[in-house]
Amino acid sequence: MTRAAVLGSGAWGTTFSAVLGDAGNDVVIWSVDEEAVADVNTRHTNSFFGAEHELPASVRATTDAAEALDSAELVFVALPAQSVRDIVAGFGDLLAPDSVVVSLMKGIEVGSHLRMSEVLAEVWGVPDDRLAVVSGPNLATEIAQRQPTATVVASSSTHAANTIADAIASAYFRPYTNPDVVGVELCGAYKNVIAVSVGIADGRGFGNNTTATLITRGLAEISRLGLVLGAAPETFPGLAGMGDLIATCASPLSRNHTLGSHVGRGLSLPDAITQTRGTAEGVQTSRSIQQLADDVGVEVPICDAVVKMLHGHADPEVIMSALLSRPRKAEVE
Repeated sequence: MTRAAVLGSGAWGTTFSAVLGDAGNDVVIWSVDEEAVADVNTRHTNSFFGAEHELPASVRATTDAAEALDSAELVFVALPAQSVRDIVAGFGDLLAPDSVVVSLMKGIEVGSHLRMSEVLAEVWGVPDDRLAVVSGPNLATEIAQRQPTATVVASSSTHAANTIADAIASAYFRPYTNPDVVGVELCGAYKNVIAVSVGIADGRGFGNNTTATLITRGLAEISRLGLVLGAAPETFPGLAGMGDLIATCASPLSRNHTLGSHVGRGLSLPDAITQTRGTAEGVQTSRSIQQLADDVGVEVPICDAVVKMLHGHADPEVIMSALLSRPRKAEVE
């Protein structure tokens, strides 16, 4: 039985622990939340969800990072993107020497513009051949209910990718592998920003045509930036690209979509964050992506509009302006 550690007891961390347990692994969740740890260990659930989704018997939890990481062959990190560097800074010496580190996070760090796997590599000194990323159309609530879905395991190491894919495959969770770490991570982070824009449009009362336009032009925006950064074009129409984009933009279960809806209906950003009740990574990642795109000379009008709305107090109509006031041109360049 493979020993796996999951750092983070939020919705995704807890859900992924269930995925690992259902796939036959011995799983320890690390959390600073003593109530969540007690809930997992005594009731085999986590009341964070607001529903009783039972965890496998092979899943337990601890507040002791050394205990969680002791002999862990696989280490999955599911912590807030903008806080992860500080949270895990002291854990590097606790890692087993051959452990594979997997980012479950979807964000770009503010300031450094680093992807989450790059942050972990920098903080822990983990080489690329021991790093992987999991990303795809994976809404935590649906997976907690064991609804079928697929995901992507990305790593520059075929061995690492296959190791993770073997460890998470189950009757309801289907992993595919992909060597394009840059593309998979960028898609996972950027789709949150596009989901905020769709939420804003929904909050303004716009319908399916607007949603479809934002999703498709959002994918074009992601692709433009990704190609300049060295991503593979095949990634964008796949599970980590279009698949995750559709799930996050279309579902009311998405925190980024929900936050955007609150903003579209006129709430301030602080009030929208409070009402969303969970981390919407697109809020801060929008700024990181805007700055990254500016550094490499790529136009990102939807991202620009989201930044103006969330951080510049612009009117919600700026989202529509970002789409409709651009110079006319051919759709395919």
